[in-house]
Amino acid sequence: MTYVESIRLLYGLQKFGMKFGLHGIRTLLKNLDAPEKRFPSIHIAGTNGKGSTASMIAAMYTAAGYRTGLYTSPHLINFNERIRINGEPIPISAVARLTTLLESAIRKNRSTFFEAVTALAFTYFAESGVDLAVVETGLGGRLDATNVLRPLVSVITSIGLEHTEILGSTVERIAFEKGGIVKAGVPCISGVRDPKAQKVLKAICRKRHSGFISVPPSSATVRKSALAGVTADLHGRGWNLKSARIALAGRHQAANAAVAVAAAEAAAERSGMIVNDTHLRAGLKKVIRLTGLQARLTVIQRNPLLIADVAHNPEAIATLCDSLTEIHRGKFAVVFGLMGDKDHRGIISRLKDISEEAYVVQARTERAMAAETLATEFGRWNVRTHVYHSVARGLAAARRRSPALPVLVVGSHFVVGEALAILGKRKYLTISQ
Repeated sequence: MTYVESIRLLYGLQKFGMKFGLHGIRTLLKNLDAPEKRFPSIHIAGTNGKGSTASMIAAMYTAAGYRTGLYTSPHLINFNERIRINGEPIPISAVARLTTLLESAIRKNRSTFFEAVTALAFTYFAESGVDLAVVETGLGGRLDATNVLRPLVSVITSIGLEHTEILGSTVERIAFEKGGIVKAGVPCISGVRDPKAQKVLKAICRKRHSGFISVPPSSATVRKSALAGVTADLHGRGWNLKSARIALAGRHQAANAAVAVAAAEAAAERSGMIVNDTHLRAGLKKVIRLTGLQARLTVIQRNPLLIADVAHNPEAIATLCDSLTEIHRGKFAVVFGLMGDKDHRGIISRLKDISEEAYVVQARTERAMAAETLATEFGRWNVRTHVYHSVARGLAAARRRSPALPVLVVGSHFVVGEALAILGKRKYLTISQ
């Protein structure tokens, strides 16, 4: 099987939709001699911040000299961005070989896309002999395919209302689902601030005799915040990093960094791996270089200014707007698109504060929200709006306003990924193509 054939097979599994529960992934992994049991791991869930936090942890262990796997989703441009070792994406030859290995079991079990890719990632990590794998949940936690792991530590970054049609309509219910990654006797590192969500998580930890380690906002004190990144004092139980440089913009990244440091320290204590202050600092400073993390308030161009961010729920958009207001004067030409299941009204009610003009776009997927729907909502807030049914045309139109007006590309991974591919002159295919 070639790489192209393997990607077609994997993408074709979308027809089975989403299956929640662990039976499918367990059956698949059993056929592969249980690769998930052949490497230590750190498991991460959360509404926002889990991608950044996972990448910071992975960067710290890479900086410490360990062979570190990183599994995140979704990808932005290329499929193999999802599975990395020491920042390097899985080779296309390995994707083809492992998909061929998995094909029979995938077809027999009618595996979903995420089940198949998770099995592929775990097999790759096991074969490659990683010292540690940092694994991000896909959606929720309790019934997520990644929840077959027994990690060194579990991490829950934040709890907010998202995917309510699947996870539940209250913060408490969502906390229960995400708290499902907590394993008996395994400590849980939490950056969750909502008192109702905290109460649920603490109850889960008590029931499973798992330590609940809270990382409050006071664990991070921002000294400097700019587009180039953040400098912050980070402190907690037994660790204290003064003036740590974080290569990600936005003061919220200091809070994510504090959670990442706490998780890295706890995992090191339980595993015997050595991760010292020098490694922690290097991981934060070099997180982009060591993991390939993109589109987190990322400056793509400086002159004229163009920024990309994958915020796509009201809480993440509010954080993005607060960060941009602090570190950049003036408003943006906003290139914006969402998937159909998102709270576009809640998002636009905040995004309009930094939008001089909105260039609403529709990504190349049937899941995309109609550009007209987004335009109507911007119109309610008297934001001058332009409608485009492709990311390419919307991005080109917004860039014509530069340098008079800086450009912010924000929203769905599909929109941001396609825009990054266009800017980098790279080929782009959506997951459904």
